[in-house]
Amino acid sequence: MKIAIVTDTNSGITPEEGKEQGIFVLPMPFIVDEREYLDCVNLSQEDFYRFLSEGADVTTSQPAAGDVIALWDSIFAEGYDQIVHIPMSSGLSGAYETARTIASSYGDKVWVVNNQRISVTQRQSVYDAKYLSSNGYSAKEIKQVLEEVKFESSIYITVDTLDYLKKGGRVTPAGAALAKILNLKPILSIQGEKLDAFSKCRGNKQAKKIMLKAISDDIEKRFGGYDPENPSLWLEVAHTQNKEEAEEFAEEIRAAFPNSNIYVDALPLSISCHIGPGSLAVACCKTVKDGEPYRS
Repeated sequence: MKIAIVTDTNSGITPEEGKEQGIFVLPMPFIVDEREYLDCVNLSQEDFYRFLSEGADVTTSQPAAGDVIALWDSIFAEGYDQIVHIPMSSGLSGAYETARTIASSYGDKVWVVNNQRISVTQRQSVYDAKYLSSNGYSAKEIKQVLEEVKFESSIYITVDTLDYLKKGGRVTPAGAALAKILNLKPILSIQGEKLDAFSKCRGNKQAKKIMLKAISDDIEKRFGGYDPENPSLWLEVAHTQNKEEAEEFAEEIRAAFPNSNIYVDALPLSISCHIGPGSLAVACCKTVKDGEPYRS
């Protein structure tokens, strides 16, 4: 069976990177002042943050059914037998439900994964799917494996400003003003279903300390511990226009987890839209392969 792995740009994988690695990537749409843009097509990270800084009305959207169908049909036209489609978490978008509904007319040729992940952890799921496919797993089996391990991941995020959470109604104007006066940094978490409040602190230094402890606790209590001689976890650092601090944070994590494999990347625009620039995140997920970690 020739199996195609499909995801969207919420994974952090661009269409260009996808072509290089044999992954099909669906660009996510955004509405900016009533005009539609496509992530990594006619909307770059730089353009996106420029729109935010200029006060444009930026909202997220999801791929149109016709675009999903066109991509799948083009894949089958290339000679693929089955598709494994890995969208962002169903708890954060309706993209999963849309894809699942469309897939019902394709029989057992398309399997849509309710992976409950986004950004760097979703990216790892895509590589997991590629690994499983290359080792003889069917599309149905890949879906089953990814859904079995979907909650074996964590993301913790601290934001630089509450302005965007306030705009989205996730924090009151009074709460945002008080946090700014007291230099309070909220820490959010994504444990699959949605973006939730986790903690709060003063300043970036304490925020990083809390996030590192949180991910360490998850590794010890949820993911079976860390073996530096045979690490079976992926650690990731993500950010919104905060690459330098992200690289520094990655070094702190390497010191805490020797020989760890750490990937650093920008958070997807679908999250950036709600938290703004200057954020910092740490994530962890288990690989589906026993033994040494892998990445395409």
